[in-house]
Amino acid sequence: MRAETMRQRGACIWFTGLSGAGKSTLANALDLALHAAGRKTYLLDGDNVRHGLCRDLGMGEADRTENIRRAGEVARLMVDAGLIVLCAFISPYRSDRQCLRELFEPGRFVEVHVATPLAFCEQRDPKGLYGKARQGLIRDFTGIDSPYEPPLAPDLMIDTSVEPLDISIRRLLERCA
Repeated sequence: MRAETMRQRGACIWFTGLSGAGKSTLANALDLALHAAGRKTYLLDGDNVRHGLCRDLGMGEADRTENIRRAGEVARLMVDAGLIVLCAFISPYRSDRQCLRELFEPGRFVEVHVATPLAFCEQRDPKGLYGKARQGLIRDFTGIDSPYEPPLAPDLMIDTSVEPLDISIRRLLERCA
């Protein structure tokens, strides 16, 4: 009923990858492209969720899992309302991402692995976090001293170190719109 009112089918596009891989850049660009096409969207990312809904959580494994669970539940509610929800989270654990997929009806969850290599993410390091992690100033940093489990069968894989943004967005639109 809600989707009919919005004239679109709700979906969750979940971007996963290392810090600095380009998840938020892709999600923001896709958000603009979908908006230009008349789609109703919302963008959730690690920053806007961690500053509000999940500000009580730390960075240990249990808290990371809870952060992703909360974000997934919010996304599920928004999808139920008919929105296309773009979620950009490191989401390092396969089991957490599988739990997310199970929240949604088949075809309503698209896992996008932003498979940019660690060396490139470290070189890009937009927030200076890798440098701090290498100096021991940040603990439990994904890719350095905390694991990242890449998806085994993502719906789409993008490496922002080699694929231009416009090509990535075209591929995302073909898969998600």
